[in-house]
Amino acid sequence: MDIGGPALMLRAMSIITGRGDDGETDLLFGHRISKTSLRIEALGAVDELNAALGLARASGARAEWVDLIDQLQEKLIGLMGQLATLPEDMERYRSTGFPLITREDVDWVLEQARAYEGRGVRFTGWARPGAEGCLARAQVDFARAVSRRAERAILQLHESGGQVPEEVRLFFNKLADLLWIVARVEEPEAI
Repeated sequence: MDIGGPALMLRAMSIITGRGDDGETDLLFGHRISKTSLRIEALGAVDELNAALGLARASGARAEWVDLIDQLQEKLIGLMGQLATLPEDMERYRSTGFPLITREDVDWVLEQARAYEGRGVRFTGWARPGAEGCLARAQVDFARAVSRRAERAILQLHESGGQVPEEVRLFFNKLADLLWIVARVEEPEAI
């Protein structure tokens, strides 16, 4: 497999294993689950959010936004591991030292949202993402919409008995707010 051109050659097992052909996929710690389960739906929505943030990151946004997006993506990667762990394996997950979304993460997102909001928020064109012709703002708005979808999927999982920690649920509510604000921050140089 050639990744990154001739300077970087990696040899690895194929990602094409056939293990998912039966409609199931692997979770952490050896568990298998239906690809149509609410847990996989939530994981997929978080994965889509991570990709949407990647589009915003690559859209020519200013370094400040790229740094914020990088920090958010790092938290999302850890969160996907947390969601890929069944409740009965959560202690095992914690003992590995893998990242968890904590109250501090919720507070950090809220702090970021308040800092951006303090710069002033433009309400013109808010209902038409992309209308002003700024790709970075439109991509952040798209990520915000995907964040709300991820939030709904996580809440569905929790309401069905999937035991999603309160910090994770709050993180997504505040994250969508942060992204809405960032897409509308008043400073023209903030993009």
